[in-house]
Amino acid sequence: MKREGDLDSIAAHMRGLGLGALAHANWHANYWSYMNDYWPELSVVQAAHAGELLIKARIAEEHPLLIFERFPKVSEDTVLDQSLFALEGRTLSYSELPNRLLVTAGVAVPEIDHYREFGRLRDSIQHFLPATGTDFGGEAIRYIYSVIDPFINECWGLFAVDFNEDAEPYQYLVEGLLQRSVPFLVSPGAASDFASDDLSQLIPGSDAYSVQMRERFEATGAASASGRGNRNDGHESTALANG
Repeated sequence: MKREGDLDSIAAHMRGLGLGALAHANWHANYWSYMNDYWPELSVVQAAHAGELLIKARIAEEHPLLIFERFPKVSEDTVLDQSLFALEGRTLSYSELPNRLLVTAGVAVPEIDHYREFGRLRDSIQHFLPATGTDFGGEAIRYIYSVIDPFINECWGLFAVDFNEDAEPYQYLVEGLLQRSVPFLVSPGAASDFASDDLSQLIPGSDAYSVQMRERFEATGAASASGRGNRNDGHESTALANG
């Protein structure tokens, strides 16, 4: 039995696709369309899809076949490649992924109860009639920044706020998150985009959330500046999660 090398590209493909879905979810959850009334509901579907793909990507980094629940039937002459698994394999469902991730990669899904609750919300939108009065965009934003954001930061040093389809990638997204009092990890890109702003004007409150977010912007900005200053020493600066 032979294994084709294209199986090794599964993890990278799923991660790229998941980050694309995340950008789409950020766009539909945080903005409004006059042409499509279903952006809020679609943001839930896309955010859940992003979470599912990104978890599978991390599992596949351990071994690409670990994302499968059911394997195709093979013989000694079978060539294992992507087409065989696409036709006959069955990957794990959304609800099954957290346990497989923990067992194989030692990584826990953040806010696991919220992860499961959000999966049920996604299912209700896709297959039934969701509850009236639900703030779908708000639910998607909460999921993105409490589940996906810390997950991709732990796994790859990435930040959810960096994935957005707006031509102005940070200004309206960040301001909207701050207005909603959504905690999020501040990326070097976001900190740089607001570097010339007075943080007391951008985040004027004295409540715990405002203090936390000002500290995150300041810490990321300081770390980025320090990294730029150390480039001549031959050390690369790395993105770290803000506390």
